[in-house]
Amino acid sequence: MVEFSLPRNSKVGTGKTVKAPPSAKRIKKFKVYRWNPDDGKNPEVDTYEVDLDTCGPMVLDALIKIKNEMDPTLTFRRSCREGVCGSCAMNIDGSNTLACTMAIEDVKKDVKVYPLPHMEVIKDLVPDMKNFYAQYASVKPWLQTESEPPSRERLQSRDERAELDGLWECILCACCSTSCPSYWWNSDRYLGPAVLLQAYRWIADSRDEYTGERLDDLEDPFRLYRCHTIMNCTAACPKGLNPAKAIAETKKLMQERR
Repeated sequence: MVEFSLPRNSKVGTGKTVKAPPSAKRIKKFKVYRWNPDDGKNPEVDTYEVDLDTCGPMVLDALIKIKNEMDPTLTFRRSCREGVCGSCAMNIDGSNTLACTMAIEDVKKDVKVYPLPHMEVIKDLVPDMKNFYAQYASVKPWLQTESEPPSRERLQSRDERAELDGLWECILCACCSTSCPSYWWNSDRYLGPAVLLQAYRWIADSRDEYTGERLDDLEDPFRLYRCHTIMNCTAACPKGLNPAKAIAETKKLMQERR
């Protein structure tokens, strides 16, 4: 049997351990992925013993405590702390989610924290999102019309507005796209679940007048049709959305217009 091994510079080692104060009674270990592009070293996993009696309930609270009190070199993104901005998306306990909405008590053993998978890492828990945002911009995520704008707002019926529920709530955290094997293998050409959900959000909008052009833009063997309905995206979405359904609806519209 042929044996393969990872390149030496990709192997993750064991880093330092930072102990909790001797007075701590409720201790939880956080194993955090660390990589600094400036020191020339391989990635490592550092272990931090966090005193839960002096920490908030969410994984993000623990990361902030680690950075403020234990290791100021730890790097991660965060902003709203309310599950709205998507900044603190990362892989926690093997699942892509938001650190600000993931409760520490929901992780039974040590809390393993890694950056979103299959994206280049800028530093520690910060992935490079340039390609993801460029793909988002490519679907023109804004209202496009040809008719003269009305004197007031563009009206929708209640039923038309309801078509957007489950779409507009997407916060572009990329948890779904980075859980998708098709996106792992083809992220240079396949748009991925998050961007395709955003594309369908405008296709489904009764006020938008560029449905045909939007579908033309997606009519490609890779941009849309690399989706194989694996459903990882729907399972991973921290907002409870269903990107797989949006992709299926887009494919259905493609078929109906032929």
